[in-house]
Amino acid sequence: MGRDLRSDHLPFAMPSRPFLLSQEWRNLTFMHWEVSVERLQPHIPDGLEIDLFDGKAYVGTIPFMMKNVRPRLLPAMPGISTFPEFNVRTYVKKNGKAGVLFLTLDAQSRVTCFHAPRKYGLPYRYAKCKLSTQGDVYRWHSKRRSDGAILSGECRAKGDLMQAKKGSLEEFLFERYSLYTNHKNKIHMAYTQHNPWEYREGEVDIITNTLTESYDLGIKDLHNPDHVHMSNGVHVHTWPIQAIEE
Repeated sequence: MGRDLRSDHLPFAMPSRPFLLSQEWRNLTFMHWEVSVERLQPHIPDGLEIDLFDGKAYVGTIPFMMKNVRPRLLPAMPGISTFPEFNVRTYVKKNGKAGVLFLTLDAQSRVTCFHAPRKYGLPYRYAKCKLSTQGDVYRWHSKRRSDGAILSGECRAKGDLMQAKKGSLEEFLFERYSLYTNHKNKIHMAYTQHNPWEYREGEVDIITNTLTESYDLGIKDLHNPDHVHMSNGVHVHTWPIQAIEE
């Protein structure tokens, strides 16, 4: 049921205990905007530091397909293990370990949206989502149940398949092997392992983006990200969250 993943590229070792979940992240559109630290700071839990690249902070909005999410050694469950997810994330660090902080994870999975916030502190919110692919074009649409926030549009790939170069912005944005969350008023971290990302540059046509807009980050043009990339995706192993001692 498992899959061997590389470890020679990891910035830190994964835990010695077995991973908890296996999953795939597929057909991803990465849209990133540069944002001011001052506008981003209210979204950052106490105890975490905003991670900067050349003095700049970034927020990403990423529609994709979560596929075959399942506990280690167990099979995927039809109707439960695969669903579209649209997240808004930024980049933080703690004790020298760079990771991801999610502002939201909008998903069409009632099971995940019920259990993940309670068990892991992850800000999942239920949304009606669609994601389709046709060759080098990914189309996506989501509408959040609670407030109607929408992300709708499509992305077209261009250029050759690449991997991030050492010290590049793409390495900063993609090669992250942990996530942070504020669970029960305490900072927790979870390790995530996958092979290095393979991606292409992309061009987007965003119809509506009240999803990113809802976080009041001061982005002037929500329809034109500063950076766009596409990836077929990766296989992923994740470990349980653990509290971080101050």
